[in-house]
Amino acid sequence: MHLKLRILVFTMGLVRLLPAQSPDQVQTYINTYKMLAIAEMQRSGVPASIILAQGIHETSAGTSDLVIASNNHFGIKCKASWTGQVVYHDDDARGECFRSYATAADSYRDHSDYLSQSPRYAFLFKLNPEDYESWAYGLKKAGYATNVKYSQILIKLIRDYDLQKYSLIALGKLPPEEPVAGTPVQEMQRPSLEGFTDSASQKTAVNNSYPEVPFSINAAKVVYARAGVSLLSLSNQYQIPLARLLEFNDMNQEDVLNNDQLIFLQRKRKSGYTPFHIVQPGESMYSICQAEGIRYENILEFNRLKPGEEPAAGEKIYLQSMAGTKPALRNSNTGSVKMTTPSS
Repeated sequence: MHLKLRILVFTMGLVRLLPAQSPDQVQTYINTYKMLAIAEMQRSGVPASIILAQGIHETSAGTSDLVIASNNHFGIKCKASWTGQVVYHDDDARGECFRSYATAADSYRDHSDYLSQSPRYAFLFKLNPEDYESWAYGLKKAGYATNVKYSQILIKLIRDYDLQKYSLIALGKLPPEEPVAGTPVQEMQRPSLEGFTDSASQKTAVNNSYPEVPFSINAAKVVYARAGVSLLSLSNQYQIPLARLLEFNDMNQEDVLNNDQLIFLQRKRKSGYTPFHIVQPGESMYSICQAEGIRYENILEFNRLKPGEEPAAGEKIYLQSMAGTKPALRNSNTGSVKMTTPSS
């Protein structure tokens, strides 16, 4: 009897080590929940690639007993602060308490809040949101999971299923995908994800393209500030001298922001995270330097431009090295207006 029990326990342990889901199941999970992941990245700053990879792994692509019983997509246990519904499930120990949710969207939101509001995960939000490897290793370091290979599992899922593109969509660096026929639609509307522009007629297109809390672009901390906010209030809120805030953002004296825009809370880098940027209609060199987290004088130098010269839509702007030639300039009569006046 004891021998049979040991064999059963060993067999169950072996099964857990084997792949728990097929590629088709994983892709179905991605198609079903990718918009939730994108929306949560925009709201909280947790990379969509990481959210989806964790969801796939923790739920065995939506097939685990826990997710079926509780809509818990991230294996979050009750903890002392939890006052919602619960279920009991065998994990590291028998009969452990797990959070239960009415919908998948509730689980996704709670997961983002769990990370963004916990001091032990605070260091993650100083990372570049496109750096999924550092996020994966950081989650393991902070104790999110006990599996010693947790980081590698997340990274492999992100690479195998190209989950990074959903982070880029959330940041407005890729256009949104069209819905897959037959895929269940989660309880949300597709967010607006147009590219960052500074044209007055297009300024509202990016209102939902960035998180509501400080995040990082090109390893520099930044916040998406709304029109009507004063730089002095941001200076006081983040305890940064106003002169330094102006310097970080290549700005002259500015009182109230006329448009929604990115405001850096740290000095930007001298080069970009990616090699180049394709100019979108309505973009200026200033809006590009803000969107890419690169200093205004450096992006001008790389592209052989003078202050005030603006590239035409479709031109390639170099972010890491010197361009061979100056980009074609747009017609000065287009009427596009800069969000601010960069300091010379």
